[in-house]
Amino acid sequence: MTTVLLILHAFVTLALIGVVLIQRSEGGGLGIGTSAGMGSFMTGRGTANLLTRTTAVLATLFMLLALALALLNRGTAGVGKSILEEPPATTQGTQTPAPPATPKPSTPPVPTN
Repeated sequence: MTTVLLILHAFVTLALIGVVLIQRSEGGGLGIGTSAGMGSFMTGRGTANLLTRTTAVLATLFMLLALALALLNRGTAGVGKSILEEPPATTQGTQTPAPPATPKPSTPPVPTN
C-alpha cells in the first residue's frame, strides 16, 4: 500500500512541477508563446483558468498523499529512538577477536568395561 502511494505521490509531484513551469508568471496563460486567435480551442484566459485549477487540484492531491504517507509510516521508526542516544560504533582495530570455538565430537564416546 505504501509503495503504491509513494509511486502515485511521485507522479503527482512531477505533474505539479510541469504544470507550474508551463504557466506564465503574469497570469497570461501558457508561457510557450502561442498566438491565441479567435479560432483557437481555448483563449488565453481559459487556458490560465485551466492551469490554475489543475495546479490547485494537483497541490491538494500532493498534500493529501503526503499526509497519508506520514500517517501510514508513523510507527515504523521506533518509539523515542534517536541516533544521538546510541553508543558510538567501534572501529575494526580496537575490537577484540573472539576466542576460537572448540570442536565437539560428532559421536558420543563408547563406554569400556
